[in-house]
Amino acid sequence: MNIKITGTGSYIPDTIETNENFYQHQFLNTDGSSINYPNEVIVEKFEAITGIVERRYAKPHLNSSDLGFFAAEKAIADAKIDPETIDYIIVAHNFGDVKHKTIQSDMLPCLASRVKHSLRIKNPKCVAYDILFGCPGWIEGVIQAQAFIKAGMAKRCLVIGSETLSRVVDKHDRDSMIYSDGAGATIIETTNDEGGILAHETASFTYDEAYYLFFGNSNNQELCRDTRYIKMDGRKIYEFALTNVPLAMKACLDKSVVNIKDVKKIFIHQANEKMDEAILKRFYRLYKTEIPEGIMPMSIHKLGNSSVATVPTLFDLVKNNKLENHTINKGDVIIFASVGAGMHINAIVYKY
Repeated sequence: MNIKITGTGSYIPDTIETNENFYQHQFLNTDGSSINYPNEVIVEKFEAITGIVERRYAKPHLNSSDLGFFAAEKAIADAKIDPETIDYIIVAHNFGDVKHKTIQSDMLPCLASRVKHSLRIKNPKCVAYDILFGCPGWIEGVIQAQAFIKAGMAKRCLVIGSETLSRVVDKHDRDSMIYSDGAGATIIETTNDEGGILAHETASFTYDEAYYLFFGNSNNQELCRDTRYIKMDGRKIYEFALTNVPLAMKACLDKSVVNIKDVKKIFIHQANEKMDEAILKRFYRLYKTEIPEGIMPMSIHKLGNSSVATVPTLFDLVKNNKLENHTINKGDVIIFASVGAGMHINAIVYKY
């Protein structure tokens, strides 16, 4: 018996927020001082570094748990299963449900309970819980699902990554342009098919790195100092990721005993185009081999950074032939990898 992803689904919001929509924002430095560049220049530099041209925002009446529910419905339908047979529902997120134009995170009840409620699952033995693990949350949820199954505690799990980051950004911070909303979901279960999860790797770096991403005040000093927004030290995160993510990916691949030349696709968390490209270069440099053409799909240009949702959404798009020039076929070996708040890093080597 192997442990595989038997169904996928994603929810990509309809509302498109283009880079041009930020021309009217008042961007400020962290001390509240004005930035000595027009917004057109700020946005142009941002696009050159991150690759983001547009991102998606959830409609006002929808919350993160709603997006997760929509993605879950699709994954359940794709796997062709009865939702009453799901043993665990694991929802990865960072901020719970943040209602439109409010500032408070709502995690009571947990988002997994809300998704289970929306799915109308009656079975009380279907256990629903949340995981807070930064952007690598969905991958870690898959690793936990595998552990439950291997331990004989479950046969089938639903793992979701969902986020509405547009509701926790400081509009006076240039980094606010990175973030977006979305959800991705997967069914993980035992199957007689070949392949599945071959190896995984996880690490938490907290000694010096714990607060590279944090909740902080607005750059606008006149706003309420008790209201907090997602903040990051971009330079430190960039350097941290380039040093540690390729090493984690290598450790995971070596554990799987798969040759680097047999890897067909690498799905890296969509945080920053230039950063992901640099991670890929360093990863292949560790094996002293060239990067194959078309190895790394990217969705960040149109979808932005939806944190826990980027990897499952990207996988769902490629699996369903919705990303140009990218396909996966039965037997292909792929790698999932992510880095994010904590600071956490993880990776999975998977045979499709």
